Amino acid sequence: MQPVSPRAGSVGRPPRLSKEALLQAAHRVLEAEGPGNLTMRRLARELSSTPMALYYYVRDKDELLLLLLEERAQRFPRPQLPTDHRERLLCAAQVLHDMFVGCPWIAEVLTADDLMAVSALWVVEAMIDSCIACGLSPEAAVYSYRVIWHYTVGRLVVPTVPEQPRPQTEQPPGRARAATAPPLKRSPHPTSEPEEPDPQDTHRQELGIIVAGLLSGAGR
Repeated sequence: MQPVSPRAGSVGRPPRLSKEALLQAAHRVLEAEGPGNLTMRRLARELSSTPMALYYYVRDKDELLLLLLEERAQRFPRPQLPTDHRERLLCAAQVLHDMFVGCPWIAEVLTADDLMAVSALWVVEAMIDSCIACGLSPEAAVYSYRVIWHYTVGRLVVPTVPEQPRPQTEQPPGRARAATAPPLKRSPHPTSEPEEPDPQDTHRQELGIIVAGLLSGAGR
């Protein structure tokens, strides 16, 4: 949707609102207050305007989020994908994850299947084409893409959910508390501390397992 141009014959100061101003204000609200507080009313206050004025530029909040998604996809550098079909599929799936990781607002957009940035469609096409080149039928290739997409959404969404402390429940009288294993004793002079797994490494490993399973029936 293009910004509405001033009406013919209008005089005076041009309107300060634009699609770009809208996106900049949305970024400020998202970074300062989080996605839960991004509403058209809140955005209007940020721009010293009215909600009705914003609807000249976006139809609703979904379209605003889609514009933010499109903006991010446009800024993401397009890498050179491998020529090997399986590696190409893995690399494209990784790009789809890396393109949107780190956006706290991404969950609300990605959980709707009908929302996808136009600038990210080349990744989708690369994945489906790679699946077909690996021997899957077009229908199976689309299914495989959707499996990888839903897995990717899960990887992107879950880290944005804050951990909630477990509620402390009172123990009924007379009931024994469940036995717990004693804590492991540490060596007085540990040689090294266990390292936390790198999320990027585990993501790549999980993608490899999923792709291997999806392609296992290729050519049947």
